[in-house]
This record gives sequence, C-alpha cells and structure tokens, in this order.
Amino acid sequence: RNRLRSASSQAMIQYLSGFGNENASEALPGALPKGQNSPQKCPYGLYAEQLSGTAFTAPREANRRSWLYRIRPPVMHEPFKVIQQGNLTNDFEKWPPNPNQMRWKPFDTPKDSDNVDFVSGLSTLCGAGSPKTRNGIAVHIYACNRSMSDRCLYNSDGDFLIVPQQGALRITTEFGRLNVSPNEIVVIQQGQRFSVAVDGPSRGYILEVFDGHFQLPNLGPIGANGLANPRDFLAPVAAYEDRDVPSGFTVISKYQGMLFSATQTHSPFDVVAWHGNYYPYKYDLANFMVINAVEFDHADPSIFTVLTCPSTKPGVAIADFVIFPPRWTVAEHTFRPPYYHRNCMSEFMGLIYGKYDAKEEGFKPGGASLHSMMTPHGPDMEGFEKASNAELKPMRLESTMAFMFESSLSMAVTEWGEKTCNKLEQTYYKCWQDLKKHFDPTKP
Repeated sequence: RNRLRSASSQAMIQYLSGFGNENASEALPGALPKGQNSPQKCPYGLYAEQLSGTAFTAPREANRRSWLYRIRPPVMHEPFKVIQQGNLTNDFEKWPPNPNQMRWKPFDTPKDSDNVDFVSGLSTLCGAGSPKTRNGIAVHIYACNRSMSDRCLYNSDGDFLIVPQQGALRITTEFGRLNVSPNEIVVIQQGQRFSVAVDGPSRGYILEVFDGHFQLPNLGPIGANGLANPRDFLAPVAAYEDRDVPSGFTVISKYQGMLFSATQTHSPFDVVAWHGNYYPYKYDLANFMVINAVEFDHADPSIFTVLTCPSTKPGVAIADFVIFPPRWTVAEHTFRPPYYHRNCMSEFMGLIYGKYDAKEEGFKPGGASLHSMMTPHGPDMEGFEKASNAELKPMRLESTMAFMFESSLSMAVTEWGEKTCNKLEQTYYKCWQDLKKHFDPTKP
C-alpha cells in the first residue's frame, strides 16, 4: 500500500545508512589518516579534532565520539558574548505550574515582512529540569521564514530532535548536508554545529534532552525486527566549505539555557573527512513498521516508540518519541481509539498532518496539547460516541501523522506557552463536558 513519502527522500543527496554505526566519510580521497586518529601531520594539511558525545570512560557499547579533519580548528573565534534569546528559555521555575489539560491552536509563522531565521524563531513551550545539572528536557516550537546566513548554532546543553511540520529544512552540518521534510525527523546531537536554510514559512517542534542521547527502544518479544529499523536512519557524507568570511561568520552557542555568539572569519563547515559514531542523523517516519493489536483491546502506545532517551531507572524514559502513523485497526469487541488515561508520565502531542483519531476536530496540524502527570485525558464526546457505536470492520487510518513526546519528568509550561503566544485554548476542557452518563444498573 502506498505510504506518504517525504519530498527529501527523493532528493539527489547521498547519505550513510544505519543507526549508531561506526562510519567513515571523506570528501577528498585519502583525507582520513590511515591506521590512527591524530598523526603528526594530517593529509592535505588538515587539523584533527575529536568531538566527544560521552565521557571517555563510558562503556564501549554506549561510547560516542567522532574524529573530524578540518581546514581550521574551531578554536579560531572571538570571545562569546550574551545575545538576545527571545522566547527561548530553560528556566522552568519562573512561571507558576498549571495541571490543567492544555491544547494550543496552530502556532503562527512569521509575516512576510519579518525576517526570522531558525535561531530567532525558537520559542520554548514547556520543560523540566536544568541543563546545568544535565537532567531534564525542553519542548520548543520553531517558526521561521528565512535562512540562516553566515550563522550557525550548536547546543552545549543537549540533543535536539527536530520535527518539521511545515516547510522543508536544508541543514548544513560539520559532517555534511541533510535535507529534512515534514514527515521526517532529524537529530542534531550535543555540540554539533548546524545551519538551517528554508524556502519560505516553516514551522515545527523540537524535543531537547539534557541527560544523554537517543537510542532505539528494546524490542523484547517483538524480536529482532520491527518499529524503526536501524538501516533506515541516514547520516550525512562529508562535504566541506573552504570559504573565508571577512565580514564575520557568527557561531551561536546555546549554553546553560542562554544564547551566546562569537565571530570568526571563516566558515565552520570546513570538515573534509570524519569517522566515528557521533553525528547528526535523520529518519523518514513512513519507514516505521507498525505493530498493533490484531484480536482485541487497545495496545499501549509504547508500541509506537521511534526513539528513546532512557533514565537511570530501567524501563523509564527521560523522553520517548512516539508516533501515530497510518495503520490498520482490526480489533474486535474493542473501543479502538486511545482509552481514557491518567499517567505517571507527561504527554506532549503534536500533529504533522491529518486528523488524530481520539480528537478528530479541534486538534490541528501545527498545534499541540499537553496532558500533565495524573491529569485525566482521552477521547472527546464525539470521538467516544462514534467509536462506541461503529461497525467493527477492518479500517485503515489514512492521511495522519500525530506524535508524542512522553517524559517521566513533570513539565512546566512557560509564560510564552501559556500567555504570550496567545494560542492556548481556554475552552479545551469543554470537549469532555458533554460526555453522557450511560450507566444502567439493570443492564449488565
């Protein structure tokens, strides 16, 4: 059956395949040193640099690092200075907590008269913890309409999992280039420099984790294959710019929740070759192999997990990235939409396209919802009545892609999220108020 494929999956750009592989790529033949990482003199007069994503002594199966061979070392910049960070924050203590169910209308994209790039268009919606203690998460919305020009960003605080909803992203990184369209995701890991180009108004969601890195979930009795298969994750091939920028190239660092900038006189995307297992990567959500109940009952949404960032507690995640893709629903004698639920986890949801089966109206692409710890949630009245009385024949859920950022942390909403953005629906609670009392003690 045809599945929606991202536009960039057909783009003429090469990638390396596999999740967490030891990869090697060179833009010039022989640019990678033979048999060692740091020779006295590197080929082509390059500088060797190691980028560490874990501690040197992390267990081998968890150790993440790459070696980069570049035209100039990245230390060649002026001192960093604090810059305006707009609506971006990692301070989750400033605004009072709110346990209510929350839903946001689609977030605005910039007006044509405004020039907003990816960094300027970052706004923090909610989060928990602190990058200073390397424990926590943040959920951001990005909305931009112009490309980053002679500017790049790197995140000192953690990893970005970026979910485009409107507009394709052309991302240049130190490791090479990535084209990412709606229905794809991209993960830019801690410390990796990148620049985002767009062709018009663009919008999406970002999950930031401070603790560790994303990994594939364990499959348990599912077996060796299923869900997001490792071969479908794509990493860039080496591509470099040997470009002087006399007017200044701005390097922006997100550090301890604040933005700092430094200038240098050359492009930072000057890596001619690299090898290792620590690099940015993307994934097409259409490749997800869906597992579902085929006899009765509604399986827990953990069966739709694409990536997870585990905590120190077995089976408990700092953050899971979960999707609700097109799929068959065939369970008999079963209420098929998501059940009513109170959860010890926080559930943030977004919609890339289509409708979400638990709330076919009201939840719009480009919008979001947050159901906090132990706050009840579930289908609205219309969804419940429809599913309770529908003929239970095999049905294909088409043209939909919702997702969830689920976290074991109790997320706080920011002032921008609750007030400034002016997108929070004050009447969201009303979608449950018309649920009918069906109880009749005479009819078991």
